Amino acid sequence: MHIVEIETTETVDREGAAIQLRRLADLLSGENETIGFERNGMEFSIAVPDQMQLKVELDISADERAVELEIELKW
Repeated sequence: MHIVEIETTETVDREGAAIQLRRLADLLSGENETIGFERNGMEFSIAVPDQMQLKVELDISADERAVELEIELKW
């Protein structure tokens, strides 16, 4: 059972994706033990442990027209 589940999908250019990934990386590498998110006017603060599971998944369709790169952090 989830207390909160937020999923967003948007179209961004390569630079926009890199900016968002860098922002997340900066939050994770900081001294703080929590990171904050704002979605749809709601603010969330999440405690982040020193150790976590990192999953990277790459799916390429048979015709190579669809590629999905999924990055998941779990703790």
